Parts: sequence; structure tokens; C-alpha cells
Amino acid sequence: MIGKLTSPSTIKYIMEKYDFKFSKGLGQNFLISPFVVEDIVNGAQINEEDGVLEIGPGIGVMTQAMSEQAKKVVAVEIDSYLLPVLEETLADCENVKVVPGDILKIDVAGLLKEEFDTIRPKVVANLPYYITTPIVMMFLEEELPVSDIVVMVQKEVADRMMAPPKTKAYGALSVAVQYYSEPEIVTTVPKTAFMPQPNVTSSVIRLKVKKSGVDLKSKKLFFAVVKDAFSKRRKTLLNCLSSGGLGLSKDFLRQAFEQSGIDGVRRGETLTIEDFAVLANTIYDLQNQA
Repeated sequence: MIGKLTSPSTIKYIMEKYDFKFSKGLGQNFLISPFVVEDIVNGAQINEEDGVLEIGPGIGVMTQAMSEQAKKVVAVEIDSYLLPVLEETLADCENVKVVPGDILKIDVAGLLKEEFDTIRPKVVANLPYYITTPIVMMFLEEELPVSDIVVMVQKEVADRMMAPPKTKAYGALSVAVQYYSEPEIVTTVPKTAFMPQPNVTSSVIRLKVKKSGVDLKSKKLFFAVVKDAFSKRRKTLLNCLSSGGLGLSKDFLRQAFEQSGIDGVRRGETLTIEDFAVLANTIYDLQNQA
């Protein structure tokens, strides 16, 4: 009989029973703090009408907790060794479905439609840190039909996602996350909340997905401008954009700065999302003049 899933002794029992070993390659760290699990579930604001897409359920700690509050939970797990574990730990959770696979390789849009139909589910994930940001940006950039994304990340990454302009942490990730969502820190998680312990302090961040408040003539151009603007943080916008991937000349850029009302000697970290939108739209207009 499997006991409380946050108990280290229970985790050790599961590992022995199923001959399971933590995978460094998959960055596996299991939560052993019931308080953190509670904070995450409460922070996700899950109710009985909600669908939840969980990525990386592990042994089912958060899955169990969320199944008690959600209408339906679909958990995607990449590690085939954990599938029989989940079959046992989630045996009593009738509203949970486990889907084997890699979230970056499966048809996520198709999965959402098939499992949740018209419900915009909440995404909840405790993932290896090296893969969290690409997964978050996949959901945001592809504008997949989800209402919230609640993820565990390194505290430094959460700080970057939250950072306002004119701060050291503000950068391309800040702009991208805040363009698509309203970020909010749910809780800070110490190393001791995991087994095995990671080397960093973590944060749980909730991204409430929104429609952007800025009008863009080309989203692709907007993000290319943002990327180039932060490519050399100590350089001016003029120098960053003229040496960036867009291949814009300094003469062209001077014209764009003049028409947009944005000073080319400023640095990227001083621009708001609205500033970047104005600049990108001006560049678009100049490039498309007859």
C-alpha cells in the first residue's frame, strides 16, 4: 500500500518497488513538501469546472491534489518508468488520464481539443528547468487555448519573467511573457522541498494568459526588434539594431527613431512593451513604403 506521496519514505518505497532511479537527464526532483503542493494548487485557482493539463506528473503528487478540485486532469509524462507508478498512485482518481509522451513532440492542440473540447484548461507543470521556458513559450507563442500556466522555475527566471523596464532582470523573456500574459509569483520554494535537492531556489509563477493590449503590424518583426535590442545590453538601440539579425542600416534606423519619437541612444531595457510596439510598427511602415 502506497502512503503519502510527499513522504521521503514513500518515495523510497516506490523506487524500490518499481526499480526506479532518478534521471539526471530528465532533471527529476520530486516534491516532498505538502505545503508547497497546497500552495501550487491554490495558486492555480483550480475549481470544479476547470480542466487541467499537467506536464510531468512524476509520481502523481500534484495530480492527486488537483484531481480533488478539478473537473478533469490530463497528465503528460515522458518517463515510461513512471507510468506503472502513476497507474497505482492515481488508481482512485477517476477524473485523471495519463498520456505518455513528450509535450514538445506531441500534437498539443489536438490533445487539448480531444480531452477538453471547449474548456480552456490550466497548465500546471513541475519540470526540469532547462526545458521549462521553451515549453512555456510554446504555449504562449502558438496561442494554444489555455487560460493559465502555472510552472516551477528557477527563482532567477521567475524574476526575469516578472521584471519591469529599467531593471537589471528585464529582457527579451520579460517582454515576451508580459506580452502574452500577466505574471504573478505564487510562492518561493526552498531546495529542501525536493528529493533529491536541486542546487537552486525555485519559484512558482502563474501566467494568466491574455490578449495583448498593443497593436502590431507584424508580430514577427516586433519580437525580432526585441531580440536585437537586448542582444548587447550595454549598447544603444542604434548599435544593437544595426548589428542585429534584421540587417537594418544606421541611416534607416535614424529615420525610424525620429518618426517613432524614440531616442536611438537609449538602451533596450528602458523601453516598455508599448515603446517596442511603436518602434516595430514604424520600422514596418518604412520597410513597406512604396
